[in-house]
Amino acid sequence: MSRMNRIVIYPQDVALITGRSDRYGRTIIKRIKEHLGKDQYQLLTIKEFADYMSIDIALIESVLFG
Repeated sequence: MSRMNRIVIYPQDVALITGRSDRYGRTIIKRIKEHLGKDQYQLLTIKEFADYMSIDIALIESVLFG
């Protein structure tokens, strides 16, 4: 059975991808949610993050999931 990867991105993930702080991760996620018209309680997917930052999703997944 293959491992199931999550679809939601968190501030710690953004920090890992960008090499910046967790606070920067929270700021970026908030900015993307505002851009997409999402409410505060709604989650942000890895695909939405990848599209906004113009980073290939496969590259992001390789960093997050090894």
